[in-house]
Amino acid sequence: MLSSKYIRLCLVTGLLATIGCQQKAEQPNTKPDSPKGRVVEPVQSLQFLNTEGVPVSTLQIAIVDEPTERNQGLMDVNSMPMDHGMLFIFEREEPLSFWMANTPLPLDIMYINSDSVIVRIYSNTTPFSEKSLPSQDPAIFVVETNGGYATQFDIREGMRVRF
Repeated sequence: MLSSKYIRLCLVTGLLATIGCQQKAEQPNTKPDSPKGRVVEPVQSLQFLNTEGVPVSTLQIAIVDEPTERNQGLMDVNSMPMDHGMLFIFEREEPLSFWMANTPLPLDIMYINSDSVIVRIYSNTTPFSEKSLPSQDPAIFVVETNGGYATQFDIREGMRVRF
C-alpha cells in the first residue's frame, strides 16, 4: 500500500508539471516548439531611417513589452526570415544590457533611445555567448535582427527608427 506522503508528493509534482505546461503554452507571439525551434510571428512594421529621414529598410517585427516576453526574446529561435525581427519595449529609458544565452542565431542588437535614435549597435553577436552587451547610453527600445542586417542596409548609430 502506498503511503499518504508518497501520494501527496505525486499529486503536488503533477500539479506543478501541469502549471509549468500551461505557462509555456500561454507565451504570446510564438508557435509551439518544433525541431526547427520557436517561430516568432511579426505583428507590425519598423523602418530604419537615414540621417535625412528617408527609409533605408523595413523590418517585420514581433513586439515584446512584458518582462516574461523580454526575458525569452529570440532564445531558442533557430531561423528567421531576413526581414523579420523583434522590438523590445521597456517601461523607462535607462542603460540596458542583453546577452546571447540560449540564442542560436547570430543577431544584430540595436539600442534605441526615447527620441528613436539608435545609440548602440552590436553586429553579428556570438550565439550562446554569456558576454554582456551593454547599451552604454540610456535606451528604451531594443531591436534584434538577423546578424548582418545592419551592415546589409548600412544602418548606423545616430540613425532613427519609425514604427
